[in-house]
Amino acid sequence: MVRQDKTQTGNAARHRLQILCLLAPALGVAGCSTVSSVKSAVLGGGSTTPKVISGFIGGAVADDPRAALAARDVLATGGNAADAAVAASFMLSVTLPSRASLGASGACLAYKPGNASPDAIMFTATPGGSGGDRPAAVPMLARGLFLLNSRYGSRDFASLIAPAEAAAREGVPATGALVRDLDDVAAPLLADPGAAAIFAPNGTPLAVGDTLIQSDLGGLLGQIRQFGVGNFYDGPLATNLMAAVQNAGGGALSIETMRAALPSTAAPITLQQGDNSIAFVPGEGGLAASQAFTSGATNAILSTPALPASTSLLVVDSKGEAVGCSFSMNNLFGTGRVAPGTGIVLGSSPARKPSPLLSVAIAWSPRLQAFRAVATGTGQEAAPIAAAAAISAALAGSTSPSVPEPGRFNLAACDQYLPGDNKSCHFTTDHRGAGLATASD
Repeated sequence: MVRQDKTQTGNAARHRLQILCLLAPALGVAGCSTVSSVKSAVLGGGSTTPKVISGFIGGAVADDPRAALAARDVLATGGNAADAAVAASFMLSVTLPSRASLGASGACLAYKPGNASPDAIMFTATPGGSGGDRPAAVPMLARGLFLLNSRYGSRDFASLIAPAEAAAREGVPATGALVRDLDDVAAPLLADPGAAAIFAPNGTPLAVGDTLIQSDLGGLLGQIRQFGVGNFYDGPLATNLMAAVQNAGGGALSIETMRAALPSTAAPITLQQGDNSIAFVPGEGGLAASQAFTSGATNAILSTPALPASTSLLVVDSKGEAVGCSFSMNNLFGTGRVAPGTGIVLGSSPARKPSPLLSVAIAWSPRLQAFRAVATGTGQEAAPIAAAAAISAALAGSTSPSVPEPGRFNLAACDQYLPGDNKSCHFTTDHRGAGLATASD
Protein backbone atom coordinates (compact mmCIF):
# COMPACT_ATOMS: atom_id res chain seq x y z
CA MET A 1 0.00 0.00 0.00
CA VAL A 2 1.34 3.43 -0.94
CA ARG A 3 1.45 5.96 1.85
CA GLN A 4 1.64 9.44 0.40
CA ASP A 5 1.34 12.92 1.86
CA LYS A 6 0.18 15.44 -0.72
CA THR A 7 -0.17 18.30 1.73
CA GLN A 8 -0.09 21.61 -0.04
CA THR A 9 3.46 22.80 -0.41
CA GLY A 10 2.56 26.11 1.19
CA ASN A 11 3.13 24.34 4.49
CA ALA A 12 6.83 24.29 3.64
CA ALA A 13 7.08 28.06 3.78
CA ARG A 14 5.32 28.19 7.14
CA HIS A 15 7.60 25.43 8.43
CA ARG A 16 10.73 27.35 7.41
CA LEU A 17 9.48 30.50 9.13
CA GLN A 18 8.80 28.50 12.28
CA ILE A 19 12.41 27.32 12.17
CA LEU A 20 13.62 30.92 11.84
CA CYS A 21 11.59 31.79 14.93
CA LEU A 22 13.09 28.90 16.89
CA LEU A 23 16.61 29.87 15.84
CA ALA A 24 16.16 33.60 16.41
CA PRO A 25 18.35 33.80 19.57
CA ALA A 26 21.22 31.99 17.86
CA LEU A 27 20.94 34.31 14.87
CA GLY A 28 21.08 37.42 16.98
CA VAL A 29 17.45 38.41 16.51
CA ALA A 30 16.10 40.42 19.42
CA GLY A 31 12.85 38.75 20.32
CA CYS A 32 10.42 36.57 18.40
CA SER A 33 7.06 38.14 19.08
CA THR A 34 5.78 37.36 15.58
CA VAL A 35 6.88 35.26 12.66
CA SER A 36 6.97 38.37 10.50
CA SER A 37 9.39 40.10 12.85
CA VAL A 38 11.81 37.17 12.64
CA LYS A 39 11.42 37.04 8.85
CA SER A 40 12.25 40.73 8.63
CA ALA A 41 15.26 40.50 10.94
CA VAL A 42 16.77 37.41 9.38
CA LEU A 43 15.77 37.80 5.73
CA GLY A 44 15.89 41.59 5.64
CA GLY A 45 13.16 44.19 5.74
CA GLY A 46 10.44 43.69 3.19
CA SER A 47 11.54 40.14 2.31
CA THR A 48 8.86 37.66 1.40
CA THR A 49 8.45 34.07 2.44
CA PRO A 50 10.64 31.50 0.65
CA LYS A 51 9.33 30.86 -2.84
CA VAL A 52 7.30 27.67 -3.03
CA ILE A 53 7.37 25.75 -6.29
CA SER A 54 4.09 24.78 -7.87
CA GLY A 55 3.51 21.59 -9.78
CA PHE A 56 5.62 18.46 -9.61
CA ILE A 57 8.53 18.79 -7.16
CA GLY A 58 9.49 15.12 -6.90
CA GLY A 59 9.08 13.08 -3.76
CA ALA A 60 10.72 11.41 -0.80
CA VAL A 61 10.38 8.18 1.15
CA ALA A 62 11.84 7.52 4.60
CA ASP A 63 11.45 5.08 7.45
CA ASP A 64 10.48 8.03 9.65
CA PRO A 65 7.65 10.36 8.56
CA ARG A 66 9.24 13.56 9.82
CA ALA A 67 12.38 12.85 7.78
CA ALA A 68 10.29 12.42 4.64
CA LEU A 69 8.51 15.71 5.36
CA ALA A 70 11.83 17.49 5.90
CA ALA A 71 12.90 16.32 2.45
CA ARG A 72 9.58 17.40 0.96
CA ASP A 73 9.97 20.89 2.41
CA VAL A 74 13.38 21.31 0.80
CA LEU A 75 12.08 20.12 -2.58
CA ALA A 76 9.09 22.44 -2.30
CA THR A 77 11.33 25.49 -1.97
CA GLY A 78 13.65 24.65 -4.86
CA GLY A 79 16.23 22.34 -3.35
CA ASN A 80 17.43 19.32 -5.29
CA ALA A 81 17.46 15.65 -4.33
CA ALA A 82 20.81 15.83 -2.53
CA ASP A 83 19.75 18.90 -0.53
CA ALA A 84 16.56 17.14 0.51
CA ALA A 85 18.38 13.92 1.40
CA VAL A 86 20.82 15.82 3.63
CA ALA A 87 18.02 17.61 5.49
CA ALA A 88 16.10 14.34 5.89
CA SER A 89 19.18 12.52 7.16
CA PHE A 90 19.88 15.12 9.81
CA MET A 91 16.22 14.89 10.81
CA LEU A 92 16.62 11.11 11.19
CA SER A 93 19.46 11.76 13.64
CA VAL A 94 16.86 13.47 15.83
CA THR A 95 13.79 11.30 15.29
CA LEU A 96 15.35 7.84 14.94
CA PRO A 97 18.65 7.90 16.89
CA SER A 98 18.28 4.18 17.54
CA ARG A 99 19.42 3.60 13.94
CA ALA A 100 20.77 6.88 12.54
CA SER A 101 22.12 9.23 15.21
CA LEU A 102 25.03 11.58 14.55
CA GLY A 103 27.12 8.61 15.68
CA ALA A 104 25.93 6.53 12.71
CA SER A 105 27.68 5.44 9.54
CA GLY A 106 26.24 4.65 6.13
CA ALA A 107 26.36 4.87 2.37
CA CYS A 108 24.44 6.70 -0.37
CA LEU A 109 24.01 6.43 -4.12
CA ALA A 110 23.48 9.69 -6.02
CA TYR A 111 22.45 10.06 -9.67
CA LYS A 112 22.16 13.07 -11.93
CA PRO A 113 20.72 12.76 -15.44
CA GLY A 114 23.51 13.12 -17.97
CA ASN A 115 26.12 11.51 -15.73
CA ALA A 116 27.56 8.23 -16.94
CA SER A 117 26.80 6.50 -13.65
CA PRO A 118 25.68 7.16 -10.09
CA ASP A 119 28.32 7.88 -7.46
CA ALA A 120 28.55 5.97 -4.21
CA ILE A 121 29.18 8.17 -1.16
CA MET A 122 30.76 5.91 1.45
CA PHE A 123 30.96 6.83 5.14
CA THR A 124 31.07 3.36 6.60
CA ALA A 125 31.87 2.53 10.22
CA THR A 126 35.37 3.33 11.43
CA PRO A 127 36.74 1.98 14.74
CA GLY A 128 37.26 4.66 17.35
CA GLY A 129 39.74 4.63 20.19
CA SER A 130 41.21 1.82 22.22
CA GLY A 131 39.90 0.69 25.58
CA GLY A 132 36.51 1.36 27.07
CA ASP A 133 33.88 -1.21 27.99
CA ARG A 134 31.62 -0.15 25.07
CA PRO A 135 33.98 0.71 22.17
CA ALA A 136 32.49 3.37 19.93
CA ALA A 137 32.83 4.06 16.22
CA VAL A 138 33.87 7.45 14.90
CA PRO A 139 30.68 9.44 14.19
CA MET A 140 30.55 9.50 10.37
CA LEU A 141 27.10 10.83 9.50
CA ALA A 142 27.89 14.56 9.36
CA ARG A 143 31.01 14.10 7.23
CA GLY A 144 29.24 11.74 4.84
CA LEU A 145 26.38 14.17 4.35
CA PHE A 146 28.80 17.03 3.79
CA LEU A 147 30.47 15.08 0.97
CA LEU A 148 27.07 14.30 -0.57
CA ASN A 149 26.14 17.98 -0.42
CA SER A 150 29.46 19.19 -1.82
CA ARG A 151 29.26 16.88 -4.85
CA TYR A 152 25.54 16.98 -5.62
CA GLY A 153 23.83 19.66 -3.54
CA SER A 154 22.73 23.15 -4.49
CA ARG A 155 21.96 24.62 -1.06
CA ASP A 156 24.25 25.89 1.67
CA PHE A 157 25.00 22.95 3.94
CA ALA A 158 24.31 24.89 7.14
CA SER A 159 20.76 25.70 6.07
CA LEU A 160 19.98 21.99 5.75
CA ILE A 161 20.87 21.36 9.40
CA ALA A 162 18.44 23.98 10.74
CA PRO A 163 15.21 21.92 10.63
CA ALA A 164 16.81 19.07 12.62
CA GLU A 165 18.31 21.53 15.07
CA ALA A 166 14.92 23.08 15.73
CA ALA A 167 13.31 19.65 16.12
CA ALA A 168 15.92 18.57 18.68
CA ARG A 169 15.65 21.76 20.71
CA GLU A 170 11.86 22.04 20.74
CA GLY A 171 11.01 18.34 20.73
CA VAL A 172 9.10 16.04 18.43
CA PRO A 173 6.53 13.31 19.11
CA ALA A 174 8.16 9.92 19.60
CA THR A 175 7.26 7.68 16.66
CA GLY A 176 6.19 4.08 16.63
CA ALA A 177 9.48 3.07 15.01
CA LEU A 178 11.56 4.66 17.78
CA VAL A 179 9.34 3.33 20.55
CA ARG A 180 9.52 -0.23 19.18
CA ASP A 181 13.31 -0.01 19.11
CA LEU A 182 13.28 1.41 22.62
CA ASP A 183 11.07 -1.41 23.89
CA ASP A 184 13.51 -3.99 22.49
CA VAL A 185 16.50 -2.70 24.50
CA ALA A 186 14.96 -0.56 27.26
CA ALA A 187 16.59 -2.27 30.24
CA PRO A 188 20.25 -2.07 29.15
CA LEU A 189 19.83 1.26 27.35
CA LEU A 190 18.21 3.06 30.26
CA ALA A 191 20.97 1.91 32.61
CA ASP A 192 22.96 4.76 31.04
CA PRO A 193 22.02 8.04 32.76
CA GLY A 194 22.43 10.03 29.55
CA ALA A 195 20.14 7.72 27.61
CA ALA A 196 17.62 7.60 30.43
CA ALA A 197 17.42 11.41 30.52
CA ILE A 198 16.45 11.45 26.83
CA PHE A 199 14.36 8.32 26.38
CA ALA A 200 12.78 8.03 29.85
CA PRO A 201 12.72 11.61 31.16
CA ASN A 202 9.98 10.86 33.68
CA GLY A 203 11.35 7.52 34.78
CA THR A 204 9.44 5.42 32.26
CA PRO A 205 10.29 4.83 28.58
CA LEU A 206 8.73 7.17 26.04
CA ALA A 207 5.44 6.05 24.52
CA VAL A 208 4.21 6.87 21.03
CA GLY A 209 3.35 10.56 20.89
CA ASP A 210 5.36 11.56 23.96
CA THR A 211 7.64 14.53 23.35
CA LEU A 212 11.24 13.63 22.60
CA ILE A 213 13.44 16.59 23.56
CA GLN A 214 17.22 16.53 22.93
CA SER A 215 18.60 19.87 24.04
CA ASP A 216 22.26 18.84 23.98
CA LEU A 217 21.90 17.43 20.48
CA GLY A 218 20.16 20.60 19.33
CA GLY A 219 23.02 22.64 20.73
CA LEU A 220 25.61 20.49 18.96
CA LEU A 221 23.74 20.67 15.64
CA GLY A 222 23.68 24.44 16.07
CA GLN A 223 27.43 24.49 16.61
CA ILE A 224 28.03 22.35 13.52
CA ARG A 225 25.74 24.66 11.56
CA GLN A 226 27.61 27.73 12.80
CA PHE A 227 31.24 26.53 12.83
CA GLY A 228 31.19 23.85 10.14
CA VAL A 229 31.65 20.09 9.95
CA GLY A 230 35.44 20.41 10.03
CA ASN A 231 35.28 21.75 13.57
CA PHE A 232 33.48 18.57 14.62
CA TYR A 233 36.42 16.43 13.48
CA ASP A 234 39.41 18.72 13.97
CA GLY A 235 38.67 21.60 16.30
CA PRO A 236 37.15 22.51 19.67
CA LEU A 237 34.05 20.44 18.95
CA ALA A 238 36.27 17.43 18.27
CA THR A 239 38.10 17.97 21.57
CA ASN A 240 34.79 18.04 23.45
CA LEU A 241 33.58 14.94 21.62
CA MET A 242 36.71 12.92 22.41
CA ALA A 243 36.31 13.61 26.13
CA ALA A 244 32.61 12.78 25.99
CA VAL A 245 33.21 9.48 24.18
CA GLN A 246 35.76 8.41 26.78
CA ASN A 247 33.40 9.38 29.61
CA ALA A 248 30.73 7.17 28.01
CA GLY A 249 33.07 4.17 27.98
CA GLY A 250 33.59 4.41 24.23
CA GLY A 251 37.40 4.34 24.39
CA ALA A 252 40.21 6.85 24.00
CA LEU A 253 39.32 8.48 20.68
CA SER A 254 42.25 10.50 19.32
CA ILE A 255 42.32 13.60 17.14
CA GLU A 256 44.39 11.64 14.60
CA THR A 257 41.66 9.03 14.34
CA MET A 258 39.03 11.73 13.94
CA ARG A 259 41.01 13.49 11.19
CA ALA A 260 41.65 10.25 9.32
CA ALA A 261 38.00 9.15 9.33
CA LEU A 262 37.14 10.50 5.89
CA PRO A 263 34.18 9.65 3.65
CA SER A 264 34.92 8.73 0.06
CA THR A 265 33.36 8.27 -3.33
CA ALA A 266 33.42 4.92 -5.07
CA ALA A 267 32.20 3.27 -8.23
CA PRO A 268 29.00 1.28 -7.70
CA ILE A 269 28.41 -2.33 -8.68
CA THR A 270 26.67 -2.02 -12.06
CA LEU A 271 24.48 -4.44 -14.01
CA GLN A 272 22.59 -4.17 -17.28
CA GLN A 273 18.99 -5.16 -18.01
CA GLY A 274 17.73 -4.22 -21.44
CA ASP A 275 17.84 -0.46 -21.86
CA ASN A 276 18.46 0.08 -18.15
CA SER A 277 21.59 0.04 -16.04
CA ILE A 278 21.28 -0.77 -12.34
CA ALA A 279 23.82 0.42 -9.78
CA PHE A 280 24.20 -1.06 -6.31
CA VAL A 281 26.12 0.54 -3.47
CA PRO A 282 29.53 -1.19 -3.15
CA GLY A 283 30.16 -3.46 -0.19
CA GLU A 284 28.71 -6.71 1.08
CA GLY A 285 25.13 -5.40 1.07
CA GLY A 286 25.29 -4.18 -2.50
CA LEU A 287 27.06 -7.31 -3.68
CA ALA A 288 24.40 -9.51 -2.10
CA ALA A 289 21.63 -7.35 -3.58
CA SER A 290 23.17 -7.49 -7.07
CA GLN A 291 23.46 -11.26 -6.85
CA ALA A 292 19.85 -11.58 -5.74
CA PHE A 293 18.77 -9.31 -8.60
CA THR A 294 20.73 -11.33 -11.16
CA SER A 295 19.58 -14.73 -9.94
CA GLY A 296 16.00 -13.64 -9.30
CA ALA A 297 16.26 -15.15 -5.83
CA THR A 298 14.48 -12.24 -4.15
CA ASN A 299 12.76 -14.41 -1.56
CA ALA A 300 15.82 -16.24 -0.21
CA ILE A 301 17.19 -14.85 3.06
CA LEU A 302 20.95 -14.95 3.44
CA SER A 303 22.24 -17.40 6.03
CA THR A 304 24.30 -15.14 8.27
CA PRO A 305 24.83 -14.39 11.95
CA ALA A 306 22.56 -11.76 13.48
CA LEU A 307 23.31 -8.44 11.80
CA PRO A 308 22.88 -4.82 12.92
CA ALA A 309 19.66 -2.93 12.30
CA SER A 310 19.60 -0.14 9.72
CA THR A 311 17.30 2.53 8.31
CA SER A 312 17.00 4.24 4.95
CA LEU A 313 15.56 7.06 2.85
CA LEU A 314 15.41 8.15 -0.76
CA VAL A 315 14.61 11.32 -2.69
CA VAL A 316 13.88 12.11 -6.36
CA ASP A 317 13.53 15.69 -7.58
CA SER A 318 11.65 17.13 -10.56
CA LYS A 319 14.73 16.97 -12.79
CA GLY A 320 15.31 13.27 -12.22
CA GLU A 321 18.17 13.66 -9.77
CA ALA A 322 17.98 10.87 -7.21
CA VAL A 323 19.59 9.89 -3.91
CA GLY A 324 19.18 6.74 -1.83
CA CYS A 325 20.88 6.26 1.55
CA SER A 326 21.17 3.55 4.18
CA PHE A 327 22.41 4.14 7.74
CA SER A 328 23.31 2.02 10.74
CA MET A 329 24.60 2.28 14.29
CA ASN A 330 26.20 -1.20 14.02
CA ASN A 331 23.78 -2.22 16.77
CA LEU A 332 20.37 -1.02 17.87
CA PHE A 333 21.15 2.23 19.75
CA GLY A 334 24.84 1.58 19.03
CA THR A 335 26.83 1.26 22.25
CA GLY A 336 23.69 2.01 24.24
CA ARG A 337 25.28 5.14 25.69
CA VAL A 338 25.03 8.86 25.07
CA ALA A 339 28.21 10.95 24.95
CA PRO A 340 27.68 13.46 27.81
CA GLY A 341 26.98 17.03 26.76
CA THR A 342 26.60 16.16 23.08
CA GLY A 343 23.33 14.25 22.87
CA ILE A 344 24.97 11.75 20.50
CA VAL A 345 23.94 8.11 20.84
CA LEU A 346 27.28 6.54 20.02
CA GLY A 347 27.59 4.03 17.21
CA SER A 348 29.17 0.69 18.04
CA SER A 349 32.71 0.00 16.83
CA PRO A 350 32.90 -2.40 13.86
CA ALA A 351 35.78 -4.04 15.70
CA ARG A 352 33.22 -5.51 18.09
CA LYS A 353 30.14 -5.97 15.91
CA PRO A 354 29.52 -7.40 12.42
CA SER A 355 28.99 -4.88 9.65
CA PRO A 356 25.45 -4.11 8.46
CA LEU A 357 24.35 -4.95 4.92
CA LEU A 358 23.81 -1.47 3.47
CA SER A 359 21.58 -1.92 0.42
CA VAL A 360 20.71 0.79 -2.10
CA ALA A 361 20.04 0.52 -5.85
CA ILE A 362 19.41 3.05 -8.64
CA ALA A 363 18.26 2.24 -12.18
CA TRP A 364 18.65 4.61 -15.11
CA SER A 365 18.78 4.64 -18.90
CA PRO A 366 22.21 5.55 -20.30
CA ARG A 367 20.62 6.00 -23.75
CA LEU A 368 17.96 8.42 -22.51
CA GLN A 369 20.21 9.83 -19.79
CA ALA A 370 17.25 9.62 -17.46
CA PHE A 371 16.24 8.25 -14.06
CA ARG A 372 14.13 5.09 -13.80
CA ALA A 373 14.00 3.90 -10.16
CA VAL A 374 15.68 3.98 -6.75
CA ALA A 375 15.20 1.42 -3.96
CA THR A 376 16.56 0.88 -0.47
CA GLY A 377 16.39 -2.21 1.70
CA THR A 378 16.62 -2.70 5.45
CA GLY A 379 15.96 -5.58 7.82
CA GLN A 380 19.32 -7.01 8.81
CA GLU A 381 20.11 -10.11 6.74
CA ALA A 382 17.06 -9.45 4.54
CA ALA A 383 18.16 -5.94 3.52
CA PRO A 384 19.81 -6.98 0.22
CA ILE A 385 16.79 -9.08 -0.73
CA ALA A 386 14.49 -6.14 0.00
CA ALA A 387 16.46 -3.75 -2.22
CA ALA A 388 16.77 -6.32 -5.03
CA ALA A 389 13.08 -7.22 -4.91
CA ALA A 390 12.02 -3.56 -4.93
CA ILE A 391 14.20 -2.48 -7.87
CA SER A 392 13.24 -5.64 -9.79
CA ALA A 393 9.53 -4.97 -9.22
CA ALA A 394 9.92 -1.34 -10.29
CA LEU A 395 11.55 -2.32 -13.58
CA ALA A 396 8.64 -4.71 -14.15
CA GLY A 397 6.15 -1.88 -13.58
CA SER A 398 5.05 -2.96 -10.09
CA THR A 399 4.86 -0.98 -6.84
CA SER A 400 4.31 -4.05 -4.65
CA PRO A 401 7.47 -6.14 -4.33
CA SER A 402 7.33 -9.35 -2.35
CA VAL A 403 9.84 -8.93 0.47
CA PRO A 404 10.25 -11.62 3.14
CA GLU A 405 10.55 -10.82 6.84
CA PRO A 406 12.36 -9.06 8.38
CA GLY A 407 13.05 -7.10 5.19
CA ARG A 408 11.55 -3.68 4.47
CA PHE A 409 11.80 -1.56 1.34
CA ASN A 410 11.44 2.03 0.17
CA LEU A 411 10.90 2.67 -3.53
CA ALA A 412 10.54 5.48 -6.06
CA ALA A 413 10.08 4.79 -9.76
CA CYS A 414 9.15 6.68 -12.93
CA ASP A 415 7.87 4.18 -15.48
CA GLN A 416 8.33 6.68 -18.32
CA TYR A 417 11.61 8.00 -16.92
CA LEU A 418 12.54 11.41 -15.56
CA PRO A 419 13.09 13.89 -17.09
CA GLY A 420 9.97 12.78 -18.91
CA ASP A 421 6.44 12.01 -17.83
CA ASN A 422 6.32 12.86 -14.13
CA LYS A 423 2.78 11.46 -13.92
CA SER A 424 4.37 8.02 -14.29
CA CYS A 425 6.29 8.48 -11.03
CA HIS A 426 5.23 6.76 -7.83
CA PHE A 427 6.69 6.68 -4.32
CA THR A 428 6.14 3.74 -1.98
CA THR A 429 7.11 2.67 1.52
CA ASP A 430 6.69 -0.82 2.94
CA HIS A 431 3.24 -0.94 4.56
CA ARG A 432 4.60 -3.14 7.36
CA GLY A 433 6.88 -0.37 8.54
CA ALA A 434 6.27 3.09 10.02
CA GLY A 435 7.61 5.16 7.14
CA LEU A 436 6.06 7.73 4.83
CA ALA A 437 6.09 8.31 1.08
CA THR A 438 5.43 11.92 0.17
CA ALA A 439 5.06 13.33 -3.34
CA SER A 440 3.44 16.21 -5.22
CA ASP A 441 0.82 15.93 -7.94
